[in-house]
Amino acid sequence: MTQTALIRPAWTPATIALMVLGFIIFWPLGLAMLAYIIWGDRLDDFKRDVNMKTDEVFRGCSGIGRRRRHHQHHARTGNVAFDDWREKELERLTEERRKLDEMREEFDSYMRELRRAKDQEEFDRFMRDRKSGQNNGGDNAGPSVPNVTDYN
Repeated sequence: MTQTALIRPAWTPATIALMVLGFIIFWPLGLAMLAYIIWGDRLDDFKRDVNMKTDEVFRGCSGIGRRRRHHQHHARTGNVAFDDWREKELERLTEERRKLDEMREEFDSYMRELRRAKDQEEFDRFMRDRKSGQNNGGDNAGPSVPNVTDYN
């Protein structure tokens, strides 16, 4: 937990005020706030332990079997027509995914080349401005401010 948070498991004015207010409004709220102040720093460990225990309990359930079957393309259901259709669809989807990945790579390459060309153009403009500034008597007051439309 961050130590900069206003409400954190520590004896800060905000947590004490919330605890007192909780006792005034409804005593279990004040008690819960007191428990948070005292044992709140252990809350992350508690949540992690509960999640691990829950995962262990549900590991034996059929959900893992479904996940395993989902990743195996050759798991059969017993219906030959459905299994054949599913295999064809999975192959089609795999091919579509491959095509999309290729298109994305092409687009990324295109964008890199576009950025490189823009950077080269800006560098060439800088060098031209710099040379023209030196040829005009060396009074180079800095780079010229480009028009806003140059970047659009």
